[in-house]
Amino acid sequence: QVQLVESGGGSVQTGGSLRLTCTASGFTYYTASSLAWFRQAPGKEREGVACIYTGNDYTYYADSVKGRFTISQDNAKNTLYLQMSSLKPEDTALYYCATRRRTFLYNNACVKPDEYNYWGQGTQVTVSS
Repeated sequence: QVQLVESGGGSVQTGGSLRLTCTASGFTYYTASSLAWFRQAPGKEREGVACIYTGNDYTYYADSVKGRFTISQDNAKNTLYLQMSSLKPEDTALYYCATRRRTFLYNNACVKPDEYNYWGQGTQVTVSS
């Protein structure tokens, strides 16, 4: 059974940094999977933030986070990361990790929620001004 567990969320001030972690069980990252971070603020749709394909480390970022967020993965630890810097109040949301196994999702497709079939429960990020 595939399970994803996020951690690392918290409250920071504008300009601060956080690193989110997503640990997987029930499958291994090296089995060429697409992994992504999404976020959802109250009253808004779920938004794709960044994605990575474990087969070749292809990455893609939403324009809203490009240059500030970095997605990475550690196959040995079966863990996905999202390093977030220069945080803004509009980054406040519940952050989720998701995966689609044995599928290479790229460009806009890799940040579309409908493309993913396994999700974590989320970790809250709050950025205050």
